[in-house]
Amino acid sequence: LMTSKIISADIKSKSIKETKEEINKILEKFEGDWVDLEKHFDDYARLLLLNKHIDELLKRKFKKINSLKKNVKK
Repeated sequence: LMTSKIISADIKSKSIKETKEEINKILEKFEGDWVDLEKHFDDYARLLLLNKHIDELLKRKFKKINSLKKNVKK
């Protein structure tokens, strides 16, 4: 499965909460209709990009928290 590694601006602009909500909506579509993946190919590709985006957001938050913790310990 090939998906674009470039995350579109509409995804990049989403907060963690907004990204999570869209992921949940896509997953709800899959729950009742998983057998027909072809019908949901675009949703699946978007889900992969949303997942990558939320992973990047969480990594940035984690780095920020660690940085703050180091500054407090000094």
